[in-house]
Amino acid sequence: MASERPPFRPDQFDRYRRHLSLPEIGVAGQQALFDAKVLLIGAGGLGCPSALYLAAAGIGRLGLVDFDVVDASNLQRQVLYGTADVGRLKVDVASERIAAMNPDVEVVKHPLQLTSENALELFADYDVIIDGTDNFPTRYLSNDACVLLGKPNVHGSIFRFDGQATVFDARHGPCYRCLYPEPPPPGAVPSCAEGGVLGVLPGLIATIQATETIKIVTGVGEPLYGRLIQYDALQMEFNEFRLKQDPACPVCGESPSVTKLIDYAGFCGVPTTEAETPQPECSAADVHAMLERGEKFLLLDVREPDEFATAHIDGALLLPLAELESRLGELVEWKGERVVAHCHLGGRSARACELLRSHGFANVENLSGGIEAWSLTVDASIPRY
Repeated sequence: MASERPPFRPDQFDRYRRHLSLPEIGVAGQQALFDAKVLLIGAGGLGCPSALYLAAAGIGRLGLVDFDVVDASNLQRQVLYGTADVGRLKVDVASERIAAMNPDVEVVKHPLQLTSENALELFADYDVIIDGTDNFPTRYLSNDACVLLGKPNVHGSIFRFDGQATVFDARHGPCYRCLYPEPPPPGAVPSCAEGGVLGVLPGLIATIQATETIKIVTGVGEPLYGRLIQYDALQMEFNEFRLKQDPACPVCGESPSVTKLIDYAGFCGVPTTEAETPQPECSAADVHAMLERGEKFLLLDVREPDEFATAHIDGALLLPLAELESRLGELVEWKGERVVAHCHLGGRSARACELLRSHGFANVENLSGGIEAWSLTVDASIPRY
């Protein structure tokens, strides 16, 4: 197939000289990079470094899927953005940075949420899909769309001090569902917002993703088909695990039951419709007023002890979520009283509320926004973390 690009310009020989000097890449490999179309799902911690390195490498078309805006909390690790960008669409800022960095790269902005309705049409225009998402519904959606279209899915994920990377491609090995046939129960895995993430960690995992993408595009080396790299930043340790394709996999197995995209939020147990029972919540201002009035209620902190030591609301009872069910006996006197649970941002306390209700605690509410909201709206002296 003829190249979509004209012959190299003199300035391009200068820019890509170090690639051209590699026998494994050379002119043909660099031309393949020029002709490649790569789609990044997520322009966050993983998407930013991947985009930078792929743009520097001369990827011809780089698609960015993200509907979010830059938040101050992103700046610790999302290296495409600066302080002045807070509040702007990520895809707008990213496209400007990449254009300034390398005008050879065509950036296509997709300021939208990836859904079962748009994924196949969106993916069809690209050669390689890079999954830099942080939620299970989108990971399963990206995987299934890639399998149905026969596209490689360059996967990466991060949490706290750990990360992992692989390439899922059912034509060469297992897919994401072979490794994770079922999603974890809703809330069982804390988000990075709740659990935290070392700022430099996504840079390393994203660099692996960019490396694998370049290898796939140019045909050099051995991509991570059927191999998973796990990285422990605290121990500075890498481990490799061999993965096998599952013959019973519902999407890439011998008799697939998933032949079209499904409701992935429902599959992962994530509430999506207004018809579902809303979680009873109260605001930080509500709780503050209750405390000021001296009302009788239990303010239950379900975070970990180290978080409590960093920041806590006076009068709260610490009972970590992981211990809650086994220590319900300590809360018997509150079974018929009002209970307000809180954590860092509201995710763990929502799960605590569900657990308490299932054991007969009828008057349970979640503190919306957690202690973060308390710090922002009630007491600025409470440290944010």
